Amino acid sequence: MDLDLQATMRWHNGEKGWNPFSDAEMDRRQAGIRALLAARNIDAALFTSYHNICYLSGFLYCSFGRRYGLVIDHERTTVIAAGIDGGQPWRRSHGDVLTYTDWNRDNWFTAVGELAGTARRIGIEFDHVTLDTMTRLKSAFPQVEFVDIAGDAMRLRTIKSAEEQALIREGTRICDIGGAAVAGAVEAGVAEHEVALAGTRAMVREIAASFPFAELMDTWTWFQSGINTDGAHNPVTNRKVESGDILSLNCFPMIFGYYTALERTLFCDHVPDANLKPWEINCEVHRRGLELIRPGARCRDIAAELNEIYRAHDLLRYRSFGYGHSFGVLSHYYGREASVELREDVDTVLEPGMVVSMEPMIMIPEGLPGAGGYREHDILIVTGDGAENITGFPFGPDHNVVGKVSAGR
Repeated sequence: MDLDLQATMRWHNGEKGWNPFSDAEMDRRQAGIRALLAARNIDAALFTSYHNICYLSGFLYCSFGRRYGLVIDHERTTVIAAGIDGGQPWRRSHGDVLTYTDWNRDNWFTAVGELAGTARRIGIEFDHVTLDTMTRLKSAFPQVEFVDIAGDAMRLRTIKSAEEQALIREGTRICDIGGAAVAGAVEAGVAEHEVALAGTRAMVREIAASFPFAELMDTWTWFQSGINTDGAHNPVTNRKVESGDILSLNCFPMIFGYYTALERTLFCDHVPDANLKPWEINCEVHRRGLELIRPGARCRDIAAELNEIYRAHDLLRYRSFGYGHSFGVLSHYYGREASVELREDVDTVLEPGMVVSMEPMIMIPEGLPGAGGYREHDILIVTGDGAENITGFPFGPDHNVVGKVSAGR
């Protein structure tokens, strides 16, 4: 073998980095996967998604067109990382790391073979593995049966440990800081992107000040105005805020792969008469939704009851998505715990330790009275006898008319 052009290597550069989660917490997560493997008679798991690799190892990869992986068998846990990352994957991982090089296009598959080559039954994520990767896995390992473990792994992530809850609390605290910065930056004539930058800057600085070590990436703010509020995930633009505009505040700090969110309806300096009633109705739905989050409640039943409030006001047709979802390792470009979403087609029963949002939204189209998108969003931790709302930022017309008052009002 040409040692200068080898396919894999172990680059253990530096020391293991600080992690908000204890060794015992990371061992607990990996033990959950091993119990799953044993129960389903699986020799090893090969995870490829951002969310599962981060959740199970602590390392959040940057793909840039390269494959990454995490192999867990009944004894070892090993991240498969690309050489371009140097020793950073090892410093961030709870477990070992096998680095593959670019000297051959198939070196990632070589690494998989080194770690799981003797396995005959391997669990993978059917909802993440591409058709190309699956085809090449079957070609490289014709003796292996590949089985889906994505759903089982997701269900393990839905119950948050005390350490996870502590980090999520920090995230919501930082959301509130970002929200205050956004509200303070609003003024007629200021562009959306300038307002959003104020929120992101405040959150990144607070994350940096709050942890001994943190990878400062992926924190962002969506701030929408006017017609741009009609979608919950509409990007920031350079549109300038106008007096009387409906506004959407959306702050998303990312901390060690964990996403939290604060979302609020705002108005710039005053609320037009036609907008006040739908805003108040959406707040009514939000308040009732907060009351319904409790252990034993079924996701679909929560959605059904809140639908009736909108229906009574003839607004149900303007609801655009579900009423909330699970929180943990997720982001706008990876991850989702779809088994805990407050939708009509989800039968999951809420349990203590789950962390969910309540986020009702209606979108009244342009040309109709009260046009715009209205959304409130709080995060709750389900407890043994109820739920704790860990979002502190106020909502509603009494709090969120912001910016300088226009002349003559």
